[in-house]
Amino acid sequence: MIIRTDSGHPIDTADLSPEERHVIQKLLAWMTLVDSVDQFCQKKDQALAAGWNNSGPVRATRTLTRVIQHLEKQVRQRLKRQSA
Repeated sequence: MIIRTDSGHPIDTADLSPEERHVIQKLLAWMTLVDSVDQFCQKKDQALAAGWNNSGPVRATRTLTRVIQHLEKQVRQRLKRQSA
């Protein structure tokens, strides 16, 4: 999957580890279900701590961090639209 950030920078998830892709999959689901950015951040922390099938913590690489920041921004935008 290619994730294009707001700056137009493409991130190919094939370049990430399976564990990192698993975290992204979880966050893609949570970003539509959470009621706040804080809740999204809690889910992010939980996903990073649990890892893939509770295999242990996943270290957030620079690329993973950029994807997470992009998803968090999308959550902020969704919540702002819903409250308007």
